[in-house]
Parts: sequence; C-alpha cells; structure tokens
Amino acid sequence: MSFEALPPARLLEAQRWRYATKKFDPARPIPPELWAALEETLVLTPSSYGLQPWKFLVITDPALKTRLRSASWNQAQVEDCSHHVVFLAREALSETDLDRFLARTAELRGQSLESLAGYKGYMMGDLVTGGRSAEIREWAVRQVYIALGNFMTSAALLGVDTCPMEGLNPVKYDEILGLKGSGYRTVVACPAGFRAAGDKYAAAPKVRFPLEEIIERR
Repeated sequence: MSFEALPPARLLEAQRWRYATKKFDPARPIPPELWAALEETLVLTPSSYGLQPWKFLVITDPALKTRLRSASWNQAQVEDCSHHVVFLAREALSETDLDRFLARTAELRGQSLESLAGYKGYMMGDLVTGGRSAEIREWAVRQVYIALGNFMTSAALLGVDTCPMEGLNPVKYDEILGLKGSGYRTVVACPAGFRAAGDKYAAAPKVRFPLEEIIERR
C-alpha cells in the first residue's frame, strides 16, 4: 500500500489550530463524507494485542444530547456540537472474546485458527486467566484513551473541532444510554463539530511548557 506522507509543517499547523472547543456552531453539521472518515479512524485505532476493547457511541439525536448535557456538568458543547462521541470500555474479557478476535484475524489474513493457537494462549495467560485479568477494566480504559487521541488528531487534520470531555458523570451516562448488561461502560466523551465565531478561546495562545523542559533525549 502506497502512502504519501504529510509535510511536517502541515501536521504542526493542524495541532496549533486545534483547541478544546468551548463553543460549537449548532447550525454547522459535519458533512457526511468527513464524518465517515472520522468513524473509520476510530475503527483503525491501534490497541493492545489488537483486541479493540471498546465501543464508540455517536450521538446526534437532539433529545438524547440534551439529556446527556445534564450529566455533563451542563456543558453546552454536548448539545451544540454536530456529533457527540461517547467512548466506552469493555468491563471484562473472556475466552469467547479472544476466539471472536482470532476468527476475524484468520478471515482477514488468510490464516488458520490452528496457526494462531500460540497467540491465543499468550493472550489467555495474560488477560483472561493471568495476573492482569483482575484489572481488565483499567487496561481497557487506557486503550480507549489511545482512540480518543487518534480521533482528535484526525479531526484536526480534517478541519473539524473537538473537545475531550472528562467532565461528566459516567454512571449517569450509562443509565441514559442503557448500558446496563451490555458489558461496556462510559469512560470519556468528545463533542465534535465546528467552532462558533464568538469562541474567544480559539485565538488564545496555547499554554505549554517549553519543549526543553518536557522532552529529554538520551
């Protein structure tokens, strides 16, 4: 697969343009072709073992966004954005989950399940029966944040604004979204859309420590 890399300046331009958008323009929805690409970036996000212990709920229904706003410290971005993405993490992993993943691997890569037995055994010994099985929820949460970062960077490269949002009540989100018994729980959310003209934070300088203070080369 051939790929033409972006110039470094283009990446940095997008990163400097991006900010945690405080005011979205409710009259500007994200065009379908842009949104389709952003959904695909979520699917393409890397994860530990490739297991993808997540689900992403895309909320566009106005009534549902209004209910979620009440569980998001009343932040207007939830209601005014074009698409409100709720990032969910798996609560547990079982051998059945591994078998499903390996069946998909065999299908897409033309491998036999027998050839993947060693990989299954390694994952089982780590995540299902091993020491990390007791902390699968936290492991899955860390994977979800990889997806969040990938989503935000991809959105910026497409000129779409985002606002990562931990200011919410995950339990209330789970109730509103009917997640009981689904095997997933709310971790974080990210409204996406286009910034409103009057958002004063759009032009505010980014407050970052100097590169020399936070990057150490050895």
